[in-house]
Amino acid sequence: MVVARAENLRVGVAGWSYEDWKGVVYPTRMPRSLHPLTFLCQYLDVVEINSSFYSPPNPRFCESWVVKVATNPRFLFTAKLWQRFTHERDVWPGREETRLVKEGLAPLLASGKLGAVLVQFPWSFKNVPENQDWLARVLDTFQECPLSLEIRHASWNVPEVYEELAARQVAFCNIDQPLFSHSIKPSARVTAPVGYIRLHGRNHNDWFRESAGRDDRYNYLYSEEELKPWIDKIQRMKKVVNDLFIITNNHYRGQAVVNALEIQAAIGRTFAELPPQLVTAYPRLGKLTENAPGEQAQLF
Repeated sequence: MVVARAENLRVGVAGWSYEDWKGVVYPTRMPRSLHPLTFLCQYLDVVEINSSFYSPPNPRFCESWVVKVATNPRFLFTAKLWQRFTHERDVWPGREETRLVKEGLAPLLASGKLGAVLVQFPWSFKNVPENQDWLARVLDTFQECPLSLEIRHASWNVPEVYEELAARQVAFCNIDQPLFSHSIKPSARVTAPVGYIRLHGRNHNDWFRESAGRDDRYNYLYSEEELKPWIDKIQRMKKVVNDLFIITNNHYRGQAVVNALEIQAAIGRTFAELPPQLVTAYPRLGKLTENAPGEQAQLF
């Protein structure tokens, strides 16, 4: 028997196209007819689109992705906003750039499959007047979308910011990240009908190292002990939101999938089976399946 999923709670990963997932998350010889999203939606209820951070989403791709996850009616997407609006701030984007983003997201909105647009700013984006103005303009521009704001610098951790987000019905994105000076700390804050959590891993050594590659920064596997406080936060948050998204971003070698599965198990879901190659790579997942009697109750 599979325990029913919490109706308003979806756990998933950031991205799905990683070369190092082959033979770990996905079978080494996955059939061409089986899309990675179709594979993942057997085990997850949300995926955060991260390609939309690097360029405006392609509406044809978004239409096809909706079809790929049709086998899981609960499945939703979230999408990172194009970095032109968050990281490249010398000049405000033009109308054409705004149009490209909105047209790209339109198929997800129209199909009811867009859970949230993540507006993610870097640690260097601090709470100063010019950045406040920029942020307000971004939120105004995309107000027709459900929005979640990820800010990493602690200067934003003031009551006025949360009050403004609540007034705008914009979700505050609660994050787990390597903590350095003036970093936003983990929280369970709710400012909108949507709740959002992102777990980036805790690879302190590489997080701010300039020469570190993407895989270096996100090479981290949370232990069960490290996830326990987040399970408590999730249980509190899900009581006061319509939808709660938990995204694991520690993607290297499928570690995000491992922790996403473990979080689901900790909040009551069991699995008839899991990808055998993933269990081989991470044997601790063995106790999450139904054929591991007595183990599930001991998780966390």
